[in-house]
Amino acid sequence: MSLLSDLLAAEGIVDEEDVEWLHVLVGDWQLIADLSFADLVLWVPVGDEARRAQGASEEDFRIIAHCRPTTGSTVYPHDEVGSISSVEEREFLHTAMSEKRIVISPETSTPLSGAEAVPVVRAGRVVALLTRHTEESRRTGTSRLERYYRSCASMLLSMIAEGEFPDLSAPSGARRGEPRVGDGLIVLNREGRVRYASPNGVSVLHRLGHEGEIEGRYLAEVVSGLIEQLRPVDETLPLVLTGRAPWRTEVESGRVSVSLRAIPIKRAGNRTGAIILARDVSEVRRRDRELLSRDAMIREMHHRVKNNLQTVSALLRLQTRRMSSPEARDALQEAMRRVSIIAVVHDVLSQGIESEVDFDEVVDKGLRLTRELASPQVRVTLSRNGSFGPISSGDATGLAMALMELVTNAIEHGFPVTSEPQAPGETVLGIVTVTPERDDDRLRVTIADDGVGLQPGEGPGAGLGTQIVQSLIANDLGGSIQWRPREGGGTEAVIDVPLRSDRL
Repeated sequence: MSLLSDLLAAEGIVDEEDVEWLHVLVGDWQLIADLSFADLVLWVPVGDEARRAQGASEEDFRIIAHCRPTTGSTVYPHDEVGSISSVEEREFLHTAMSEKRIVISPETSTPLSGAEAVPVVRAGRVVALLTRHTEESRRTGTSRLERYYRSCASMLLSMIAEGEFPDLSAPSGARRGEPRVGDGLIVLNREGRVRYASPNGVSVLHRLGHEGEIEGRYLAEVVSGLIEQLRPVDETLPLVLTGRAPWRTEVESGRVSVSLRAIPIKRAGNRTGAIILARDVSEVRRRDRELLSRDAMIREMHHRVKNNLQTVSALLRLQTRRMSSPEARDALQEAMRRVSIIAVVHDVLSQGIESEVDFDEVVDKGLRLTRELASPQVRVTLSRNGSFGPISSGDATGLAMALMELVTNAIEHGFPVTSEPQAPGETVLGIVTVTPERDDDRLRVTIADDGVGLQPGEGPGAGLGTQIVQSLIANDLGGSIQWRPREGGGTEAVIDVPLRSDRL
């Protein structure tokens, strides 16, 4: 749960739609703070339980969120979240809330000098209050850019008081390269004609190839004439360029990519214009393409390694069939199984771009493979009890090989097949269970069988499989392993390894 949700719940605001409204507002109010050159503070009435616990007044308010501008200095150098309103702030906020209108504090020497209180309205109800605090020097700035910035911010604040902003139909979630106020601002009138374009906004259009002035022209005509019609145009583009919908889109011309976001301006429910934010994201998209190309190359590499390992496994299978020596045949079968397990890991890695592996899938495929390679005289039920979760790709191969070696050893030594012929239809039955237990950055895995078990004073043996397991666990994974008798008969092998926290 986020901090904002915690604070809202503490004040008794639990209505899901109200909470979502405030979350969307806070997620987008950096735009207003930057346009205002001002701090924005979000207040809610103190809840009954909090009021009784802290001895607050029935009309007190608490700060639940605070936003500082990136276009100017802050009025509040310290974190104000959680603070209770003063007597002066309480009266100021109560007026805005009870009268459901924007209230401006008179120009005085108090901290509230020139501040504005805006009721945050949803569905006709005031669900919170927003205050805007601006330095005096910023209130009197006379440059054209500052005037348009402040004008746009005031229009958005009026929409908040009317319940028109934020717009829940707008795309949620930030995207890399999303435009900000300082990247480029274009103000449109109701017909989509440019009333004002900031210097950075003009520069963005120049990079697309536009020459000359832009103010007074229709933005849709300007941009549509610059786009190379080499691919289908985003259907949202006309609505964004005319400011009719609160959407985002991108346009490309040659190697230049521009991200555009439209924010329709409404008054009394009628659209009166729009704000367009524009940003040159050419370099951002170039890097995105490089990352996608690299990820595709890595997936292809894992896919080819998997195919090569499967080819090696097939060659070993052919060679096995030509062997007359039982010892040589068994050794080749063991090698074939180990190669196949490594191929399974690369197969899983080739299906995604993450640095971690869904290890449950690796183990399940390995268990099926081990069952297929087991002796026909042995019928052992293999199962996984619990989840491994995601495992770093750097640990996946070593851990998979160690686990499958232990499962194979459990089958071979826990359920030995005698050299004497079995009676018709007679098989050796058993159960082998793999049980993972994960605790943050450590993994403990128990491989248990209900076979013949270890003889008193007998260890796990000194075969190649045991040596491989001990080497993988101790050297590659930095963990430990121990064998012990299983309660009720059989053997348990317990692995305890640390998991990598880094992302490859």
